[in-house]
Amino acid sequence: ANGVPIVQIFQMDKSYGADGLAVRNDVKSFADLKGKAIGVSAPGTAPYFGLAWMLSKNGMSMKDVKLVSLEPQPAAQAFVSGQNDAAMTYEPYLSTVRANPAAGKILATTLDYPMVMDTVGCAPKWLKANPKAAKALADSYFEAVDMIKADPARSHEIMGAAVKQSGEQFAKSAAYLRWSDKAANQQFFANDLVPFMKDAQAILLEAGVIRKAPADLNATFDTSFIK
Repeated sequence: ANGVPIVQIFQMDKSYGADGLAVRNDVKSFADLKGKAIGVSAPGTAPYFGLAWMLSKNGMSMKDVKLVSLEPQPAAQAFVSGQNDAAMTYEPYLSTVRANPAAGKILATTLDYPMVMDTVGCAPKWLKANPKAAKALADSYFEAVDMIKADPARSHEIMGAAVKQSGEQFAKSAAYLRWSDKAANQQFFANDLVPFMKDAQAILLEAGVIRKAPADLNATFDTSFIK
């Protein structure tokens, strides 16, 4: 439909400090990273976008640093073992850096730069043919969020089991997230999504992740499923 590959129908969560940039202790600001080696995963991933966003907000770009292609866990491990000058990673691997203050510190996280989130999107053709299924999916998610609020321990056990973690382990990682209930979704889609996408597309174009901007940003989401 209009060349739009996916239509977002609800937001699941927002990173609340779960993603961050680890640097050596002598780095005082982003400007100090010019020419430095940063471990980060490939273009199109959340860490790559997160790093590009942070640099852009500080008047820099990916061209100002040396990128070392590493997934989040190896990036954090390499950093604490003395390799590279910085690492863009996320929880639980970011806490590897928190646990090794001699190796370095966390310069910034998504608390400082809120730009990592999860949304659920559907293929336009499928969405048009299956509106009831899409509504049921959104409603089920909001019911799950209500359960997380009402019974966090049991909820964390269920979610932890899916990723081979105990409820306690999952709760530690989940502390760096904020689940988006229906009210948060309505706020996000009404006020925050389009300005965010405008910022994001400029950064993604500059970083070479996308070749052209979407013709119509409003065609990339449908709010009828969160009403």
